[in-house]
Amino acid sequence: MAQSKHDFIERKVGWLIVFTLMTVSVGGLVEIVPLFHMKSTTTPVDGLKPYDPVRLVGRDIYIREGCYNCHSQMIRPFRAETERYGHYSVAGEYVYDHPFQWGSKRTGPDLHRVGGRYSDQWHRIHLINPRDVVPESNMPAFPWLDRPARVDDIEAKMSALRKVGVPYSDEEIAGARKALEGKSELDAVIAYLQGLGTALSTGKPAAEAPKAAVDPERKGTVAGSGEKAEASRAGASPAS
Repeated sequence: MAQSKHDFIERKVGWLIVFTLMTVSVGGLVEIVPLFHMKSTTTPVDGLKPYDPVRLVGRDIYIREGCYNCHSQMIRPFRAETERYGHYSVAGEYVYDHPFQWGSKRTGPDLHRVGGRYSDQWHRIHLINPRDVVPESNMPAFPWLDRPARVDDIEAKMSALRKVGVPYSDEEIAGARKALEGKSELDAVIAYLQGLGTALSTGKPAAEAPKAAVDPERKGTVAGSGEKAEASRAGASPAS
């Protein structure tokens, strides 16, 4: 019986690898390349501004401490999520994020609309010891964040981001260290959290996000699919 082309490819590992790579490459190009030319994925939403030096340092600390392992920053367009977290996330809100912090696991709640939901003081207490505001929280404490923020590499970070399209000016980069004077890592993380998701909901730059106080004793709802019941109360935490 003559060997079919399918059998030939399966028996020749080298050819199987070549054709697999070709198929994946073509499929990827067809799906990914158009996104680079779509206005909705490349244009910032109204009011979106690049991270200022304090929030940029806070974002780096958020990544350093592994907060993305427990929190997502992507609200899906489902009723269960929009009623709990707010407006679903849109691509134009992530234009200045390198890399994105979408995440895929929610041990804690999604944080994309947490900006302005809690006061700075609530965040400060919650980060130092989550159990002080949410007794049943399984989030680790971060007391070591109450130390001076690192500032020696901020210009290099902003210059690198400018190379990939973030519109930082020379003046903003030159004044970055001054903006960080007297700031602790805790201050930086709180500033980062307070700006999350505010551009779309307010139409104002993220730096102008309101810092409304929220009663930490209010009751939360039971979370599903791996989320904790305290998630809706501890939504501002980077590692609930």
